[in-house]
Amino acid sequence: MARGIPQSTDTGSAPDTAKNYRGPLAMVTTLFFIWGSLTSLNDVLIPFAQNAFHLKLDASMLIQTAFFSAYFVFSVPAARVIDWIGYQKAIVIGLLTMVLACLIFYPAAKLASFPLFLVALIVLATGITILQVAANPYVAILGKPQAASSRLNLTQAFNSLGTAIFPWIGAHLILRTTTASMEQGASQQADAVIKLYVYFFSIVLALLVVAIGLFNFPKIESAAHHLGEAVNDSVWRHPNLILGAVAIFVYVGAEVSIGSSISNYLGLDSIGHFVDPSSVLDPASRYRAAVALAARYISLYWVGAMVGRFVGSAVLQKMKPRNLLALCAAAAALLVAMSVFTTGHTAMWAILLVGLFNSIMFPTIFTLGIAELGPLTGDGSGLLNMAIVGGAIIPWLVGKTAVLINRSYYPTMSEGQTSWGPGIHYALVIASACYLYILFFAVSGAKPNSERA
Repeated sequence: MARGIPQSTDTGSAPDTAKNYRGPLAMVTTLFFIWGSLTSLNDVLIPFAQNAFHLKLDASMLIQTAFFSAYFVFSVPAARVIDWIGYQKAIVIGLLTMVLACLIFYPAAKLASFPLFLVALIVLATGITILQVAANPYVAILGKPQAASSRLNLTQAFNSLGTAIFPWIGAHLILRTTTASMEQGASQQADAVIKLYVYFFSIVLALLVVAIGLFNFPKIESAAHHLGEAVNDSVWRHPNLILGAVAIFVYVGAEVSIGSSISNYLGLDSIGHFVDPSSVLDPASRYRAAVALAARYISLYWVGAMVGRFVGSAVLQKMKPRNLLALCAAAAALLVAMSVFTTGHTAMWAILLVGLFNSIMFPTIFTLGIAELGPLTGDGSGLLNMAIVGGAIIPWLVGKTAVLINRSYYPTMSEGQTSWGPGIHYALVIASACYLYILFFAVSGAKPNSERA
């Protein structure tokens, strides 16, 4: 909750809006790209963990639970860090924390320790949380207030660029190895994880530490925290913020649930048809091979989000954010329902297309949530970032529901920890309910106090 960040969406103002912020905005945008890349790799790590650590679907979803729980725990401390040392130094600390996390993947992979693996993800998410709490409101104030939603959508588009590229790279490096070495133990799988996190990302992040540390970021007085400042208001008096936090919770939960499930979902014979049953007779082996192939489609889901954010950034300059959010939420709910109640490539492409309509949701909900908060905008930002914990809870709930359905109705479609029952197919209906809440928020919940009065 970096205190005193913008003074609402018609915030801030003035003295700073005439300046040219393209350089600082471009530098901050690199952060969106890098944390998007690392976050999206969780979707690849889930099927990897199922094989490497012999986990069922719900247990493998602990990857997302560990990762997104950090947002709930560390958003407020991250805001305090920003209050004490400012945006730029806080971002450097966040990046250094991410470097440490990438290095922890080395012993986690070599020792084949799932608990240590989760520790690495928690530390990584802690660093990303610091970046999120600093960067999202900083982008909102780095320019004309009227264009805050459009500007945040644009930077989030580069976040989606990272989420589009790295699931494909991760699936190629890690899951290809998993499929090829099922009989050879975990050493090759561990090497693939180490190459990606330790040898690539730790070096890239270290270079970013140097670049950010040396860059001359502008100090915006309207974003400064004034110690001892008394505010005659409360975040609880702004329903758009409280309802917006719930919207962030269910949005992140739905988006992550779908992304995390794509490999297992499309790997089903009834959905993706990736492996011909006549070529691989054993259903368990066929499913594991199909999951590895299906993981490459995760990138298409995130490509949709990237395209939608670039388009949405332009559309939001002409269309009211609430109207566009309502349209996207309705479309997403319909597509998920269509996927759940159909099979084959209709179900497959319907669920992948949801990414396109997810695109503008987070930045639009964020700017609608902090509207008219004035000096409480920093507290509101922290509350909205804490709500990202939805990515820890809802994916686990979807995974648990899928396992219960398989256990109750398809007990013969399993071998050890592997189940090719269609439980995940039906469990994703939970995501549709999440999008219906976002539709309610867009139509009614997002109204600021001036409209409610």
